[in-house]
Amino acid sequence: MILADALTKRFADLTAVDSVSLALERGEVLGFLGPNGAGKSTTMRMLAGCLEPDSGRAEIAGYDPALSRRSAQSRLGYLPEGAPAYPAMTPRGYVRFHLRARGFSGGNLVHACETALKRANLGPAADKPIGSLSKGYKRRAALAAAIAHDPPVLILDEPTDGLDPNQKDGVRELIADMAPKKAIIISTHLLEEVDAICTRAVVIASGRLLADETPHGLAAHGPDGTIASAFRALTRPAGETLGASGGERVF
Repeated sequence: MILADALTKRFADLTAVDSVSLALERGEVLGFLGPNGAGKSTTMRMLAGCLEPDSGRAEIAGYDPALSRRSAQSRLGYLPEGAPAYPAMTPRGYVRFHLRARGFSGGNLVHACETALKRANLGPAADKPIGSLSKGYKRRAALAAAIAHDPPVLILDEPTDGLDPNQKDGVRELIADMAPKKAIIISTHLLEEVDAICTRAVVIASGRLLADETPHGLAAHGPDGTIASAFRALTRPAGETLGASGGERVF
């Protein structure tokens, strides 16, 4: 359902993504992990068809988003970094706008909109201007728009960013509920989300893929057998030390 084949993207002298390859099937939830500036958002933007690779290729449900953008994006729900939205619109109006752009109308549009607003748990905020909402509610409005057309593929960049603990739990439950029928990529800095909802985890740093494992397999890379210590061991700059029981240890 999702394919990245040697995706590469350069900006002037910087190679932001360096020959990244991965494949994801329906029913899988992939945690996409890496430090700031690792190339996560750039990779997801290429998969979503918002940015063309310099080399390599991507596929969404069998369609290349660079060559068949409309076909690929009709099968994709994309939540970008920062959740941009029109501040004067309400979440309800924003979701309806997305659905109309995708060809929905009449009763199908109303049903899809109300279902998405409910699943994103917007409540009374659905009818307030987006510009007046908290960061968490803005994020949920953008999530509702991403899932409203019920696509088979979801690419979610920091879906729980700005949410309080209860809201985070709600989004995780929503992702777990959708997972059996979709292929889902989640970028996150919250490593507990990998254990909570992901079936696989990829670690990227400096644009290069460092690990592609089950959560349990990734944890095995860590000195104390946790995903957090594995992440630090895989991504820290050369020469840095990590604290460990009994003193400092260099990996």
